[in-house]
Amino acid sequence: MSSQPPVASHTPAAEPSVWPAVPFHNPPRPPVGSTLVEWAYEHLLSMLMTVQIAPGQRIAIDKVARQLGISQTPIREALSQLEAEKLVSKMPNVGYRASPRMTREEVQDLYTLRLLIEPYAAARAAERIDEETLATLEGIERDMRGVTDKDDRAFARFAEADAKLHRLIATGSGNHLIAATIERLHSHLQIFRSLYRTNAPEEAAAEHQRIIEALIAHDPAAAEAAVRDHLERSKDRMDRVSAAAAAEQTG
Repeated sequence: MSSQPPVASHTPAAEPSVWPAVPFHNPPRPPVGSTLVEWAYEHLLSMLMTVQIAPGQRIAIDKVARQLGISQTPIREALSQLEAEKLVSKMPNVGYRASPRMTREEVQDLYTLRLLIEPYAAARAAERIDEETLATLEGIERDMRGVTDKDDRAFARFAEADAKLHRLIATGSGNHLIAATIERLHSHLQIFRSLYRTNAPEEAAAEHQRIIEALIAHDPAAAEAAVRDHLERSKDRMDRVSAAAAAEQTG
């Protein structure tokens, strides 16, 4: 692993103080079987995780409602769910804002929690893996192959594959509480990653390969060790980027 800290690929541009600035005139319709609250939640979560709603930015409920072509009630319910997950906060006389970007200390705390639960989840997933999951792992492995930092499209594909792998481990553990916790932790990390490239794909791909091999081999001890090693290395990468971002803010 390189001794040089990763460099953010870009400095986030200044965002408008309220999102969204302009509603769509032809709003999409919710997926079949989805409630309006679920649809609003997924829409807002996606916007937060891709930083289309920037950290700290105010969310105009009336404009979101017009954008989606629904009433404000499901938007408010969705925002209440996101508030419970610490992804947004409600400010008196202001409304909802996206949560601020994580501090260096918060990133470290988050990884401490991940290291407590994800290696265990990987061990359980290795014991329970089935043929359908094996096929999914093969697809993840393909998407992670040959990715470099300089290829934006491949990087996006890698980021999605990374999310799928960790989600598969979470759900594969068979423990719904663990799965829900890991999913929430990943949402917070993804927001940070959308601001600064921290995955180091060429390094992380090799780490993921060891995880996938252990899962396919139904080897709980190897899966637990591979996930622990990956998280520790990822924690180091994130800490270097967090430190650089903090220095930039104070400088």
